[in-house]
Amino acid sequence: MDHDSWSAQQAETTVGVDGHDLSLAYRDAGEGDPVLFLHGIPTWSYLWRRITPPLESDYRTIVPDLVGYGNSDRRDTFDRSIRAQEAAVADLVDQLGVETCHVVGHDIGGGVALRYAAHTDRVDKLALSNATAYDSWPVESITSLGLPRTLEMAPDAFRDRLDRSFVDGLERDDPVPEWLAGMPEPWLRDDGRRAFARAAVATNTNHTTEIDYGAIDADLLCLWGVADDQQPVEDGRRLVGDIGGDLVGLDDAGHWVTEDRPSAYREHLRAFLDG
Repeated sequence: MDHDSWSAQQAETTVGVDGHDLSLAYRDAGEGDPVLFLHGIPTWSYLWRRITPPLESDYRTIVPDLVGYGNSDRRDTFDRSIRAQEAAVADLVDQLGVETCHVVGHDIGGGVALRYAAHTDRVDKLALSNATAYDSWPVESITSLGLPRTLEMAPDAFRDRLDRSFVDGLERDDPVPEWLAGMPEPWLRDDGRRAFARAAVATNTNHTTEIDYGAIDADLLCLWGVADDQQPVEDGRRLVGDIGGDLVGLDDAGHWVTEDRPSAYREHLRAFLDG
């Protein structure tokens, strides 16, 4: 599925964050137990394009663009931090009438998922992939693109930096053209560099170090690309040690584990959700 088709299937609602009413785009498809999928930075919900559609025969998949990302609100008027994203996600879940759900999170989406699971009893199963946790965040490749540097970059230089981030995080040597076209697309719009800069400077280690990991009682699967040098597999092992659960490491997969090993990722995730 290309990024235009994905965007065309999104719905829109308004969520509240710190007193601001913000538009949030999301994809809601399938039937069965609800599963919430949360992306990270610098991605958007299109990250899950090879994961969620095959699950829709058995699960209701809810896949939002975090506020400040993708097709959601990107104005300068609000916080984009992990703490703020948790508030937006919680409001979306309430609006959709979801009593309990499974949550799958990648990158800072994993940090959002961890905060949400620690603060509510509505998360049944929690799957984390190359997730931000503890003091593993932020990483230099993101903070170096905070304001004002990003705004000062020439458009071609910014595009090159984005393209490299979506290639360098892969282990596969043959990136799918849809991936290379679709992942950077929201950041290449007229407001893209400013939106990216706002997201980059909103990263805050305090929002994962303050989590009470022992308060999380959801069943946990850490489904990790083991070649990732930004969010290493050792973080997954630490999460399993603190929360309980299982770690599955996918070889030949880097930070973009859903793109490196989509079939294996779906297989392990489905087994976890079905179990």
